[in-house]
Amino acid sequence: MDKHAPVAKGYASINDKLAISSARHPGFPRDQAMLARLIKLVHKLFCDHGNQLMREYGISHPEYNVLMMLDGSEQGLSPSEISEAASEKSSNVTRLIDQLLAKGLVSREPSEADRRKLVVRLSADGERLIEQVMPAVMVQLQQFFQGVDGAELRQTEKVLTRILAGLENHP
Repeated sequence: MDKHAPVAKGYASINDKLAISSARHPGFPRDQAMLARLIKLVHKLFCDHGNQLMREYGISHPEYNVLMMLDGSEQGLSPSEISEAASEKSSNVTRLIDQLLAKGLVSREPSEADRRKLVVRLSADGERLIEQVMPAVMVQLQQFFQGVDGAELRQTEKVLTRILAGLENHP
């Protein structure tokens, strides 16, 4: 760990517990366990802060994620594509789409290419909401990553991508 970096409370708590587990179980993969626990904690905090920010706009962080997946799509997405892109279970995506439909932020219609499939698209209100929240999201992300330079961000992306590949290729 960088001697000059501030120690996060969450890190210290995890480190204390892992020191005990490492002492009790020789060969315990402390470094891998630390990364797994830090990733989980970072995810939780991103979601908590994201929910707090999105509450001001009348949506939840998972709803925001669905809207952003649709924003990044030219033709809309099927519910299964949203599930994969947003890393949400299909049952959660169905609920989120229903909530966004009720708020008038998306539309759901049969696909022109295959009438058996549904396509979800941003509505005009959904596009306006994204434009409205984007400045606050950009500020929040910049605050989260202050003190982390571009090279560190790119390196972290590479490492996390390799970890993700290991998870996806695990039987």
